[in-house]
Amino acid sequence: EVKNWTVHHPEYHSLKVVDNASFYLRRGEILAFCGPMGAGRTELMMSIFGKSYGFDSRGEIYLHGKRVSFNTPQEAIRAGLGYVSEDRKDLGLILIQDIKTNITNSSLRKLSRIGVVDSYREIEAAEQYKKSLDIKTPSIEQLVRNLSGGNQQKVVLSRCLLAEPEIFIVDEPTRGIDVGAKYEIYTILNDLAKAGKSIIMVTSEMPEAIGMADRIYVMNEGEIKGCLDRAEATQERIMHMALSSGETHGQN
Repeated sequence: EVKNWTVHHPEYHSLKVVDNASFYLRRGEILAFCGPMGAGRTELMMSIFGKSYGFDSRGEIYLHGKRVSFNTPQEAIRAGLGYVSEDRKDLGLILIQDIKTNITNSSLRKLSRIGVVDSYREIEAAEQYKKSLDIKTPSIEQLVRNLSGGNQQKVVLSRCLLAEPEIFIVDEPTRGIDVGAKYEIYTILNDLAKAGKSIIMVTSEMPEAIGMADRIYVMNEGEIKGCLDRAEATQERIMHMALSSGETHGQN
């Protein structure tokens, strides 16, 4: 649960990019955040994930009912959060490195013994995700930059999965990939939810949110305008809520 979360712009400190946002997430739930460009959705998620965006991020975060604080992404990862950026090429991947390195570079501590990375365990982990997520490549030694967009996104997801988070934050998970790869990503996210993981999905595609999410929070101008259950969500209602003047925190 996040309560009264406010984030100021990293350069223009008087400007609130996220204004007093509150929401909650259940175990095994897919929660979507919708809204127009510039609504503050990505900034909200990045600031929650170890304050990796913004100036003077403040508010309250609760995990299993206990108040927590993450001042770095590493602290967020250790607490059970995973983050998949909307910008996979600049923020999600190291394009000049191979698939194996990209999958394992957030989990080297768990793949090490006495401070030394166990290369066998590293290869085993990468091969496991290559198979389970059906990453189409002849070898885990292939450079990530040579993969299609959909397979690059699977590598990003693999790295996040290997860290074994309880909560996945996925920002625009299907942007720039073909229809077949989109379906595969949706299947992965649904399987994670069925396994008891919790997912926050930021998406600009309203049909994607309506089709995938149990609940949809609508943001605009840095504020959460309201929340819709899957049964009541339509594109018209999402747009109407985004353009409404009052802030209404839905607690459905």
